[in-house]
Amino acid sequence: MRIVSLSSVYPHPQEPGLGLFVRSRLVHIAERAELVVVAPVPVVDYSNPRRRWFQGLEVSSTRSDAGVPVLHPRWLFPPGGTPANILCLCTRLLPTLWRLRRRFPFDLIDAHFGYPEGVVAGLLAAAFDCPFTITLRGSEPVFARDRYRRRCLEWAIRRADAVFAVSESLRRFAIECGAEPARVRTIPNGIDSAVFHPRDRALCRAQFGMRPDHRVVVCAGELIEAKGHHLVIQAVRDLLAEGLPVEMYLAGGVARGGAPFDREIERRITEWNLGANVHLAGWVKPERLAELVCAADLFCLASFTEGWPNVVNEALACGTPVVATRVGAVPEMLSSEAYGLIVPPRDQDALTAALRRALFALWDRNAVAARGLSRSWQDVAGEVTTEMQAVITHPKRRPAMLEVRRTSSMGDGA
Repeated sequence: MRIVSLSSVYPHPQEPGLGLFVRSRLVHIAERAELVVVAPVPVVDYSNPRRRWFQGLEVSSTRSDAGVPVLHPRWLFPPGGTPANILCLCTRLLPTLWRLRRRFPFDLIDAHFGYPEGVVAGLLAAAFDCPFTITLRGSEPVFARDRYRRRCLEWAIRRADAVFAVSESLRRFAIECGAEPARVRTIPNGIDSAVFHPRDRALCRAQFGMRPDHRVVVCAGELIEAKGHHLVIQAVRDLLAEGLPVEMYLAGGVARGGAPFDREIERRITEWNLGANVHLAGWVKPERLAELVCAADLFCLASFTEGWPNVVNEALACGTPVVATRVGAVPEMLSSEAYGLIVPPRDQDALTAALRRALFALWDRNAVAARGLSRSWQDVAGEVTTEMQAVITHPKRRPAMLEVRRTSSMGDGA
């Protein structure tokens, strides 16, 4: 089985923190099948968080990552994220895959995220007369709010030979977009147990200089408004005002998830005089994050929207209970209050109350860890490759490229 996997968020040396969940799955799939990753990088990177607009030019066009061949073709697109990006990316990747197929006769195109990769994969699959799969990871319902993007998504999802959803809510979304239920499979992400596992908690706390009499909550993620970190900071302020000994550690930096919110976070910390209790750790490597989470009394995810938030599973695997908002797959991950508490998104009072309760509760951290460690990336790769093999054996019939171009279901904006 030869697979070409398409992802615009595959990590590279210039941005090693991109799409680690994509990389984890693909590295383990490569143990079961022949795989080439095609990870396009923009010539002009309008969304670069540090305004390094031409950073893509510094990325090698070909490299190997953990033994997996990775191609980084450059592509150019207009700003604004319009459906024109689909045609720009498809036009750029068509000759790349044409040359690749001469030496690597791939059986299937595997797209990560429905838009734009999934739509482009649909066009390329029609051009090469091969099956394709799409993995929905959480951004798709947001893109679907725009009617032209939704038409493109629906077109691709209906034509995909298989759709992998990381949560049940995304599975339902795929079916709403017209996918046959039998072709949609929920395959949640996994955990790297070599990194995320229970550690000596006292030792971890000592490494970060945490006071033994303080309760510690850890948050992790991009410093954008949609992650809700500012709500956790406000909750810490309110708990401190009640006389409760609480500290917060925030691991993360400015990335691509939205408009940078770091200065607003810093402003609130200063304005509320929380410098001694709220600590900004910046972006940390997974191993360091695992140590930080193991040291904590509680992990908190206050996001407004998510797909399958890996940080929740990683926290659980470390034996740390979680307070999280009811977004994406969180209800599936925290299926019992033995693992954590769920609150509505954007509800400050509910979040503060849940933190108050969870920080001072008695938790069975061994049971929490068992929950988080119950699913590995090896499990994920096995499930995905089984589905891919079935797709290759029994591909769905699709129109030829000429018919694809003539279809009206893509809409004028495509």
